[in-house]
Order: sequence, then structure tokens, then C-alpha cells
Amino acid sequence: MQFFEITKEDEELIELALETLKKNFDDGIYNHTVGCSLKCGNGKIYSGVNCDGIHGSCAEYVTIGTAISAGERDFDTIVAVHEHAPNKVLAPCGNCRQMMVEYCPEIKVILNDDNGKLIKVRAYELLPFSYKPIII
Repeated sequence: MQFFEITKEDEELIELALETLKKNFDDGIYNHTVGCSLKCGNGKIYSGVNCDGIHGSCAEYVTIGTAISAGERDFDTIVAVHEHAPNKVLAPCGNCRQMMVEYCPEIKVILNDDNGKLIKVRAYELLPFSYKPIII
């Protein structure tokens, strides 16, 4: 697994995700409790929060969907945050990992390693042997 250095820009991305979460936090059990920020290859940043309900959506889905809706296709780095997570950073769930493998396998994901240290790796490395759609 290739690790990338956590940069000042990455720390700023984490802060933007936390700001987005603080602006939208809902003290309910699940609604708007996770924030996410995504930096595109052109430097533009998109942010979002999770939207839960019967068929909720993770913050990563909302944020990537927002960027795609704006015409973006080149994604550089993504991070999800929660107020009570180590370093305030959350690892993507399995569903988000699969989505990233399909939409942007090369995106760098900021998360904590097993010792609580911030690391950055490519999305495809987070889901070995992932499902790949068969295109006929």
C-alpha cells in the first residue's frame, strides 16, 4: 500500500469538512453528523454532509455527487469527519469505498491508521478484490 504525506492542504481540507459539519449539524441520531470535503484536480473544493432517512446517503456520496453534478470528473483528495472520531477523521464505510472504486479509484483518501495516525491512500487500496461492473 502506498502512503502519501499529509500536507497543509490536507489539514485545510479537514478543517473545511469540519466547518461544513458544524454549519449543518443536526443533534438527531444520524442526520447531518458526518461532513466531507473533496478537492478536485483543478483545485476546486466541494463539501457536503450525510443525509439520512429510510434510504440515507453518506457524506462522501453527497459530496462526490455534488462535484459530478457541477461537471467535475478529476478528483484528487477526499476526507470525511465526525466530531468524536480520532483526529476528527472517519474512514469511509464499505459502500463508499465501493462507490469510490467505481467512480474515482485513484482518489486519495485521508483516514486514520490502526494507531490513530492520519494517513492518505488511494481508494482502490481500501477495498481489495472489489466488485468491478462487467460491461458487455
